[in-house]
Amino acid sequence: MEDFNIGLLMDNEAMYDVCARYLSSMTASLRFKNILTSDLNVVQTNLIPYPRIHFPLANFAPAQSTEKTTYETANVMEITRSVFERDNQLIKIDPTIGKFMSCTLLYRGSVSPGQVYVALAEMRKSKGLEFVDWCPTGFKVGITSETPMSRCDSGIGQNNRNVVMLANTSAVGQAWQRIVHKYYILYSKRAFVHWYVGEGMEESEFNEALVNMTSLVKDYEEVASDTTV
Repeated sequence: MEDFNIGLLMDNEAMYDVCARYLSSMTASLRFKNILTSDLNVVQTNLIPYPRIHFPLANFAPAQSTEKTTYETANVMEITRSVFERDNQLIKIDPTIGKFMSCTLLYRGSVSPGQVYVALAEMRKSKGLEFVDWCPTGFKVGITSETPMSRCDSGIGQNNRNVVMLANTSAVGQAWQRIVHKYYILYSKRAFVHWYVGEGMEESEFNEALVNMTSLVKDYEEVASDTTV
């Protein structure tokens, strides 16, 4: 404790509750009664059109503070709009620069199918929501009636409904492109390579990883450019 002048404490505790709420709602169909079936096997089948394109964009709404929830209760239309907003994404990409292949919306709490269909009809009119030509209406909906719960000390407000979105979009290629760029910068300087080689890795494996990630970025670009004949 005496060997340094200042220590900045940082951990992922602030994200634990957000991730817990997200995972809890995503897997709610395994534990509670469903109004509309949202079995994870069905979700996967509808979400993944190609084996390598299996990294969906994950969003969650509403992510309101305890104070805000006291005064506002989001309805189905509002949480559906919110879940498509960039502020509610768990990865940093611009979904408007890309096309959706499929989209799964998993609602939980006080939600009826009629409310969802009205909200989705409104979302289909959005200019920022573009699907690939070969899958123009790729929505899958699941509804679990059990009300979502929140820890009282989490800072996240208690709502009587929420929604998780899993969207397979070509925009995810942006995240992989950033990783490739950072990887290339480090590897071009052979930074940290000696640690991995010392543990038994071959240097050729780094080249293979770079080729594989670059190929994945191109796969996402090709999906966005595909059109029907």
